[in-house]
Order: sequence, then structure tokens, then C-alpha cells
Amino acid sequence: MEPEVSNAVSDRATIILAAGKSTRMNSDLPKVLHDVCGRPMLSYAVDAARDAGVDRLIVVVGHGKDEVISRFGDVDDVQWVEQVEQYGTGHAVQCARDALDGFSGSVLVIAGDMPLVRRETLAALLQTRESRGDSLTLATAVLADPTGYGRIVRDDAGKLSAIVEERECTQEQREICEVNPSYYCFDSKRLFESLDKIKPDNAKGEYYLTDAIACLRESGDGVSAIHAIGADEAVGINSRLDLAEVGRAMQDRIQVALMAEGVTIIDPDNTWIEFGATIGKDTVVYPFTFIATDATIGTRCRIGPFAHVGAGEVIDDGSAVAGGSMVHGVCGS
Repeated sequence: MEPEVSNAVSDRATIILAAGKSTRMNSDLPKVLHDVCGRPMLSYAVDAARDAGVDRLIVVVGHGKDEVISRFGDVDDVQWVEQVEQYGTGHAVQCARDALDGFSGSVLVIAGDMPLVRRETLAALLQTRESRGDSLTLATAVLADPTGYGRIVRDDAGKLSAIVEERECTQEQREICEVNPSYYCFDSKRLFESLDKIKPDNAKGEYYLTDAIACLRESGDGVSAIHAIGADEAVGINSRLDLAEVGRAMQDRIQVALMAEGVTIIDPDNTWIEFGATIGKDTVVYPFTFIATDATIGTRCRIGPFAHVGAGEVIDDGSAVAGGSMVHGVCGS
């Protein structure tokens, strides 16, 4: 049974954190604008939040903010907030306080560099927090290799006790395989009250959003952690290798969805289809084919091998394209 999506007005918001530079990308382009299957990675987080039933979208930008905002110039339901100096995730969320002045309800907090986020995960977070009345619900993942992630620490009753960043972990805590991929749902009022209490008492001297959990527990608030996501959704992008791995995972999703709709893909590993491409039923895609974003391919077509269908191109029903050449029945965009 899929989580419910609320139709209520002004009771759900999302803060998407997209201010970081990420020196490991070694790029002049803002990290969240790097392409994943034909669109900037930030687009996926925005779409997932919107599709989960959120009515207010706030994106916290910093490095390259003008370029990011310009790239999304045609998106009219996003409010942009600037984090001038980057002092950690807690500080980034604090920057959105004024944008949510007077707001009362659930606030999702997610990262803009995790494009594999699913609508269903965010909807489950919203539904769980609201049904339980907790001040915070977060989604966790269990990974065979938890290196690099904050660990979920539970008490003897199995309830969430704390999230410990890896650099702060004891050796025993490093053995924990349940991790925090940074998917949160807060009560808006309690979110900002708890952030006022956190201090940068850590190795990096930053304000960690995860420290809000201890503040909430000390105040007697309900906090919960649900094992709601698989290993793929836990992957964020901090390097070119991460970008390639996430791109491959997204490509798998795109191809699986197309095959479920009646498209035959002969060799998925040697085929690349960008987000937004439309392919009709009973079309066969042969190996070494590239299909760009927003291309439209009709039914009963034969595409490839070695075909290139450009962005926005339209190919009529029953057409055949091979080696980048028109065989018959191909229309321009």
C-alpha cells in the first residue's frame, strides 16, 4: 500500500540543502547542477518533494547560487534562500527560518545532491511523523559498508537515541550498519526551537542538524527512525565516481520503467536513455544506442544499433533508425 499524499494547503514544506561546493568534484560548476541522465541532480529532489504532496519548496543555495537559480528560472514554485557562509547542515536549515515564518506543519529536510530520492520515501516520512505526532521522524538505511555515514544509535528499547557522525564515532559505534542518509521530517516549530540550542562542539566546528535529535529527546519530544530506504537511495554525490554510479542507478530505473511499459531494450548495459524520453509500446532499442532527453519515439519502431536520437527529436510510429541515419519515417523536432 503506497503512502498517502496530502491535499492539505500550507501544512507541508521541504527544505532542500544545495549550498555546498564539494571540492572533491574538482569543478567550477555548482555540484547540484551536474547532470544525471539529462538533467541537473537537484531536479530530482525538487520533483520528489513536490510529488510527495509538499506545497512549499525552499532551496538553500550558496556556492554558485546565481547559476543555480538561473538554471531553474522556469520553476515558479521554489523559494530560494542563501547560505552565505557554510557552517554545517544545522546552520543551512536555520537560513530558511524567515522563509517559513508563520508556517505550522511538517518540514521535510533533504539533500539536493541525492537524486535517487523517491517520492514514496518522502510520503512515508510525512505520513509516519504526522500519524505518530512525533517532533521528528527520519528514514534510515542498513548498509553492508556504512563507511562515511552517520550511525544510528538506539537505546535498549530500540528507540532512536542519537545520530553520531562517523568522525565522532567510537570504535563500537563504527560497527553499526544502520545509517542516516539525511532524510528528515520535523514539526516546524520544534525544528527551529531545537536548532537554537545546538552548538558547534565537534571536530569540524559546525552546527550539525543531527544534534537537534538530542535536544528534542532532552525536551521529552517524540523522535523516531524508520528503516524506509534501500541502499540505492542512500547514495549521495560527492565525487565524479559517485556521479557515475548514481547515473548508472538512475539509468537502470529509467530503463526498467520503459520495459514495464512495453519497450524492448536488447542490451541495457550498452544503451543510454535520458530522463524525459518517451518511447512507445513494442519499440525495440538495439545496443549502442543513445536517446536524449525529451525525445519522442513512437510505437513499433526499431532504434539502433549505434543510433543517436537527439534531444526533442520526434520519430514516427513504425520507423527504423540505425547508425544515426534515418532509414524511414523519421520527423525532425
